[in-house]
Amino acid sequence: MTSQATVYVSSTCPYCTMMTNYLEEQKITYETINVSRDPEAGKHLVKTTGQMGVPQTKLNDVWILGFDPEGVQKALRGESQ
Repeated sequence: MTSQATVYVSSTCPYCTMMTNYLEEQKITYETINVSRDPEAGKHLVKTTGQMGVPQTKLNDVWILGFDPEGVQKALRGESQ
């Protein structure tokens, strides 16, 4: 199974960079959505997850809050948070 992730980031978030770097190291394809540049995406994110912080990553239909390598590995195994 090929994993696909969407990472919601902001322009000044070091943890966002850490998450995208980790996904690259794990060879996981991802799309980034910058909520600093797309406020509507930020509103949608809060409505969907109830969380305001970034990064938030949707990987294999599992939401991962923050920089959480263990959460990434669980999502890859099909485990929920």
